[in-house]
Amino acid sequence: MPTPLTRTLVVNGEDRTVTVADDGEQLLYVLRNQLDQRGPRFGCGVAQCGACTVLVDGEIRRSCVTPLRTVPEGASVATLDGLDANGAHPLQRAFIEQQAAQCAFCVNGIIMGAAGWLEQRNESGETAAPSDEEIAAFLSGEVGESTFNYLCRCGAHVRMIRAIRQAAEELLS
Repeated sequence: MPTPLTRTLVVNGEDRTVTVADDGEQLLYVLRNQLDQRGPRFGCGVAQCGACTVLVDGEIRRSCVTPLRTVPEGASVATLDGLDANGAHPLQRAFIEQQAAQCAFCVNGIIMGAAGWLEQRNESGETAAPSDEEIAAFLSGEVGESTFNYLCRCGAHVRMIRAIRQAAEELLS
């Protein structure tokens, strides 16, 4: 029998309490159905495409395979809906300027993954913007211990690489 679960999360800086009937409910559905977050999207449902990417306490997570029960009480959850409360985040602006999206289905997850990755690089002491090769490795899931890849079926990866590099340069200046 499913076990009900209540959690208080800090979603995009705002305390939000959610209750699910089944403690196996995925974070993606909680964010979209209860908290009206439209940034994370259902793509594949098996953590392969990246459309559902969010940051949980700064860590890149695939919300489609993250049961709510595994998200700690009081955890900070960031979605594209709240990436920058003061206007467009450098990644959002760069994706627009570089026309790095065609259908835009994958872009939300890629922007959130890139935001988490660039922040992790910064926290580790990296002071240089990533190279095109490093960004391509990030997108293909070949960075560090990450196995998360990002899938764009429209073929906009070259423009996405330019956009991520542009945003990284802005964030470092």
